[in-house]
Amino acid sequence: MVSGRVILTLGVAAVAAAGFYWLATGDAPPQAVAPAAAGDAMVAVTLPDLDDNAEIGARAFEAKCAKCHGSNGAGRDGAGPPLIHKIYEPGHHGDMAFLLAARNGVRSHHWRFGNMPPVKGITDAEVKAIVAFIRRVQKANGIF
Repeated sequence: MVSGRVILTLGVAAVAAAGFYWLATGDAPPQAVAPAAAGDAMVAVTLPDLDDNAEIGARAFEAKCAKCHGSNGAGRDGAGPPLIHKIYEPGHHGDMAFLLAARNGVRSHHWRFGNMPPVKGITDAEVKAIVAFIRRVQKANGIF
């Protein structure tokens, strides 16, 4: 049986490790993003030149995703998080995570915007083009 002291020590160590991670990476926790006016973009986004597939994805993103995730994935205060953010880099949220989120919705876990519902009427091909667009914009903004 594990004693209460061991559990407490492990809990304190986990909290300290998380704090160290945020300090070491220079990132603020997602909830600590500077406040913006309701509906305003949450991050500045530099747009790269887009190939044909990413251009198709940009149009699909604006039609299906921008209402919540903001124009070009910059987020919308009070509506949805920015996708041009380290949290959504490929090593943390792979391309399949975007596809599953669009198909099934996703429970809130990084941000305090509530759960994301499934995206009605979106096809897998549209999601793949959207991901190509988001990945290209992420790379242009130092996220890979």
